[in-house]
Amino acid sequence: MAPKPPHKQSVSMGRGARKRDDDSGTEVGEGTDEWTQSKATVRPPDQLDLTDAELKEEFTRILTANNPHAPQNIVRYSFKEGTYKPIGFVNQMAVHFSQVGNLIPKDSDEGRRQHYRDELAAGSLESVKAVLSDAEILEEDEEPKEVEMEAGSQTELPPAEVAETVIEEELMTPKQPKERKLTNQFNFSDRASQTLNHPVRDRECQMEPPPRTNFSATANQSDDITKVSQAAKIVERMVNQNTYDDVAQDFKYYEDAADEYRDQEGTLLPLWKFQNDKAKRLAVTALCWNPKYNDLFAVGHGSYDFMKQSRGMLLLYSLKNPSFPEYIFSSESGIMCLDIHVDHPYLVAVGHYDGNVAIYNLKKPQAQPSFRSSPKSGKHTDPVWQVKWQKDDMDHNLNFFSVSSDGRIVSWTLVKSELVHTDVIKLKVEGSTTDVPEGLQLHTVGCGTAFDFHKEIDYMFLVGTEEGKIYKCSKSYSSQFLDTYDAHNMAVDAVTWNPYHTKVFMSCSSDWTVKIWDHTIKTPMFIYDLNSAVGDVAWAPYSSTVFAAVTTDGKVHVFDLAINKYEAICNQPVVARKKTKITHVEFNPIYPIIIVGDDRGHITCLKLSPNLRKMPKEKKGQEVQKGPAVEIAKLDKLLNLVREVKIKT
Repeated sequence: MAPKPPHKQSVSMGRGARKRDDDSGTEVGEGTDEWTQSKATVRPPDQLDLTDAELKEEFTRILTANNPHAPQNIVRYSFKEGTYKPIGFVNQMAVHFSQVGNLIPKDSDEGRRQHYRDELAAGSLESVKAVLSDAEILEEDEEPKEVEMEAGSQTELPPAEVAETVIEEELMTPKQPKERKLTNQFNFSDRASQTLNHPVRDRECQMEPPPRTNFSATANQSDDITKVSQAAKIVERMVNQNTYDDVAQDFKYYEDAADEYRDQEGTLLPLWKFQNDKAKRLAVTALCWNPKYNDLFAVGHGSYDFMKQSRGMLLLYSLKNPSFPEYIFSSESGIMCLDIHVDHPYLVAVGHYDGNVAIYNLKKPQAQPSFRSSPKSGKHTDPVWQVKWQKDDMDHNLNFFSVSSDGRIVSWTLVKSELVHTDVIKLKVEGSTTDVPEGLQLHTVGCGTAFDFHKEIDYMFLVGTEEGKIYKCSKSYSSQFLDTYDAHNMAVDAVTWNPYHTKVFMSCSSDWTVKIWDHTIKTPMFIYDLNSAVGDVAWAPYSSTVFAAVTTDGKVHVFDLAINKYEAICNQPVVARKKTKITHVEFNPIYPIIIVGDDRGHITCLKLSPNLRKMPKEKKGQEVQKGPAVEIAKLDKLLNLVREVKIKT
């Protein structure tokens, strides 16, 4: 009898069990109804009582694909801008599973090889399956077959033994090898070659690490900032280096690529701009680089307007910190000129508009100068237009010269704690003698505006005047001049010797001209008209033929006589406002940069392009000759050409 289906049996068993429970009087149904019934709710005492409208109010929730665990405040460092910046885009994708694999196209060589291997494996497997199927057929047969043995006798074998014999014969039968396809001898895609791989070499360079020192100290509340002034200065320079990083990169590495396509033109690249709020309404009246620290320069502030004279300031800036001066000194009278001592770079001599001279010591950062002249000590009665440090005297005392509009050229010597003056020359206008009835003669006083000392001949110096004349003077003769040059039609604003050639000097004037002279000849060798009053000129320290001039129309003119002796190779405005006048210019002694000051108290630093500082080209098989002798010969060649033309005319 066939068994009943399982589900019917379980149903009948369930009914029987329920019947037995009912018969026995066990209350199973009551217990089941008790836990299925709803429980009575117990309200907490602080639950809010909501109205039907509030209960029926719908609150919409929007599902988004944003990852709730994704961070929203990631900050990365931007090397381009040099600051930390928040990232606007945050990746919201969450990866739950990833697997790295590769796909091989069927048409490729590797794909064909794998397909061929699969076919071979499938063929051998089918042959084995066929043999196994024959053995199963032999097992199902009721009548055993006769198998001929090698001895020729007939024996009856069981089915299992017959299957094993058939499989063994099938496997032992040699198969006919398939015909091998000949490959194309010129098809190199299936061929491989072994080459010798060169060993990998690591190239390393070792450099000396920067010196480090361990510093530790105790910090507490203090109102005296001088205790942390050094650390604050270092941090300030680091912050400025990051702030002006693009300018610093241009200062160090940028070269104008356009100079390759223009032979006789150059450009000036603006770099830093220095300004101070306290010197906003004061003009730049003097500029001077520090002879020891090539990144430090001094700026004198005052006014050239006779009707607007007020205070003055002496500021010292560093290229490492364009935002604020390194030293600040204030004075009651405007500063008109300054000079830094070569051997003592912390001493700065200044000349004031009221005729006083003073010496500031950077090692003593007090507001007052260390030395100052007075009416009793022989101060000038007119503005001091230039001061120059000289070599120490026989007693090893420091001394400097000053020139003023009162016609006096005075030597000042530092003796202990005071300035001792000596009048060297008193300028007189030639042919201006007036006879007085008492038998005396009155001379018209010449007003000195600029002077410069010879680089090799210690006693000789040049003096420019308001009348436009230039006097060649000697420290030994106070009563007469060595020579007189009718240089300009207006006041001489600057006169300076060439740093290489001992015979050449240059002058500029408000009559719009710049002139280059040979001091043995009374007529100028070169004359350049710049169409505006020339405020200052300066020779380049790297070439005897390069100089720069600034004009009151806001332009800088750079000349290179070796390239073009007729006109400037760079005429470029460098101030933002049209009415701004440039007053002074100075070349850096080491770096290819210049600084220019204007009448609004701003100092701009500019980099010279390669065409403005060309060096001699290398010739095949010859070394490039450098040095003072080469620079002297280069300028001599130009002067000889001019002399020949003058002789012919």
